[in-house]
Amino acid sequence: MKDMPLSEYRIGCDIGGSFTDFILYEVATGRIETLKVATTPEAPEDGLMQGIDALAARHPGLSEGLKVLIHGTTLVINAILERKGAKTALLTNKGFRDIIETRREIRYDIYDIRQEYPKPIVERDLRLGVAGRMAPDGAEVTPVDPAEVAEVLEDLKLKGIESVSICFLNAYANPAHERQVAAVAAAQGIDLSLSLSSDVLPEIREFERFTTTTLNAYVKPKVDRYLAGVESALAERGHGVPLYLMQSGGGVITAGTARQAPVRLAESGPVGGVLAARNLARLAGHPDAIAFDMGGTTAKTCLIRRGEMPITRAYEVDRVHRFRRGSGTPLAVPTVDLIEIGAGGGSIAHVDDLGRLKVGPESAVADPGPACFGRGGLLPTVTDANLVLGYLDPAEFAAGGITLDRKAAEDAIVREVADKLGLTVLEAAAAILEIVNENMSQAARIYAAENAGDLTRTAMVAFGGGGPLHAMEIARKLKVPKIIVPEAAGVFSALGFLMAEPSYEVARSYPRRLDELDEAALAEVYGDLQAQAGAIIAASAPGAPQRFSLFADLRYIGQGHQLRVPLEDLGRGAIAEAFRTAYLEAYGYVYDDMQVEIVTLRVEAMAETQGPGFTPLPADQAETRRRKVWDQSQGAMVDTRILRFAALAPGAPEVIAGPAILIQPGATIHIGTGAEARRNAAGWLEITTGARA
Repeated sequence: MKDMPLSEYRIGCDIGGSFTDFILYEVATGRIETLKVATTPEAPEDGLMQGIDALAARHPGLSEGLKVLIHGTTLVINAILERKGAKTALLTNKGFRDIIETRREIRYDIYDIRQEYPKPIVERDLRLGVAGRMAPDGAEVTPVDPAEVAEVLEDLKLKGIESVSICFLNAYANPAHERQVAAVAAAQGIDLSLSLSSDVLPEIREFERFTTTTLNAYVKPKVDRYLAGVESALAERGHGVPLYLMQSGGGVITAGTARQAPVRLAESGPVGGVLAARNLARLAGHPDAIAFDMGGTTAKTCLIRRGEMPITRAYEVDRVHRFRRGSGTPLAVPTVDLIEIGAGGGSIAHVDDLGRLKVGPESAVADPGPACFGRGGLLPTVTDANLVLGYLDPAEFAAGGITLDRKAAEDAIVREVADKLGLTVLEAAAAILEIVNENMSQAARIYAAENAGDLTRTAMVAFGGGGPLHAMEIARKLKVPKIIVPEAAGVFSALGFLMAEPSYEVARSYPRRLDELDEAALAEVYGDLQAQAGAIIAASAPGAPQRFSLFADLRYIGQGHQLRVPLEDLGRGAIAEAFRTAYLEAYGYVYDDMQVEIVTLRVEAMAETQGPGFTPLPADQAETRRRKVWDQSQGAMVDTRILRFAALAPGAPEVIAGPAILIQPGATIHIGTGAEARRNAAGWLEITTGARA
């Protein structure tokens, strides 16, 4: 008897603030399986392994058949925001150690004389200058003194420094001095983790290059230990599988590449959902869409235009003011441009000293979690309010093995909100949801306005554990006419990881006037960048076909900012025309009498791989129940139809009229009064909100 062929599996895993989500994808059949386990905040790898162990128990051949594990993590951003990275020093040229504190000398609010900025990630006494200087064209002005460098590094080691950011002026033009420092450390056997700006971000703009490299150094040891622990745990369980991680810009990389550039993982988790939402919106015929992801700790919104995710290199972390650009620390690596606010299922409701009800940004996270989780939490949260108002039901909630306690939720809301404001428990719970929905709507409205988006002409793709539950009220506030809810909405980000292609962008500043450009030299530089990016992708996807996209950051001479312009032809005339087209689209006018200059060259390499699609899961037997659920329009509990999502056959003519609740494993979908929902033949749910512009 012949042995049965092994099934090939791939796993996508998203570690969130409250739950760790899994998608198990069987390649041969296209079948997917979902799982949620509680996140273990102090040791996120524990929750990761608990989930893999649970999947392995269901599928005995998983160890032999598992070929890919793609992982998204909040480890990097949390380490930065909570200041829990390595003890880090900064080594630079003499006289320039304060660049990360003097910043750009630009005020983000010209009328605020007391404005604040994030505290520098490295204290001043650990920012050190040494001899050495490069000119802007890369010519050496002053050499590095190896003896001085060795002495400084030895002293840092004695002070307990674990990681060092090496940032020399004009290192993008000539990295020789930074590499000399690394060579001295290696020759002297000085065991320090080093991050060189010429490797991390070889681009013009000293402040951005210094901060990005320093943040990379700050998180590098922690990420290295974490990934080593995950790989060791996988090996102990017999899972000899390569580990991949999601980047902030939308592609996946190997754990080895992530160890060297962990700063590229800052928005690792949310990007998976945006990528999957982009793909779903394209398939549904909506090139303009808004992705809405609400989890246990935060809510994320991203505006998708013309079927593409917005990529920025002006991303900031640790903002002092949420909506004030310039009030944070720049992280100048490719990042999907989304907005994230502290509004999730675990967001805590409280009455402030002025008697006002506030929700978030503080969160109960996974431990102890909302009061209704029964894990010792005593403060009311959004999840508690949803339970009290009937949107959630203990019999349906199946995330992380938690049984919801309605009495505990009611007690917390009464104690902390209702009694203090003189409200009934239902009124207090409804007020909590109204405030958190308005907070999310306001953030999305401002974000869309800043990005010239017209939400009345978009479709909302709602996902995450809380996204489909809150999407109806958010969409109506924003006047979004249609909501799309995918299958497996509760673990949609993990599905997006499996859809992502291995990709990596490399860049090099190359300041030149366009009318003086040497086209042959330009082609040579692009060739070097393609080889560099291609080698990284080859390690991620050996043997897979590769494709390359070329870009240049261009501007008019004298301008302080530039546009990222895709290039099809490297001739001077073609570059000028591409810039003119991009500038006209961005600003509505062009300057035909001004010269154009190149600032930075970029190459993005991608491997062509095949991931899961949107294959509809089979329908099961219809089961309809009814219960009382809060109706926002009537301000009362009303009789509401409850049914399983899978009870709707894909493409069936049945229309679900609101009010109604649809149940998915890991997510609950609310269809409001006056709204209608149908299940598309491809499997997703389309809800007409009734909102009008």
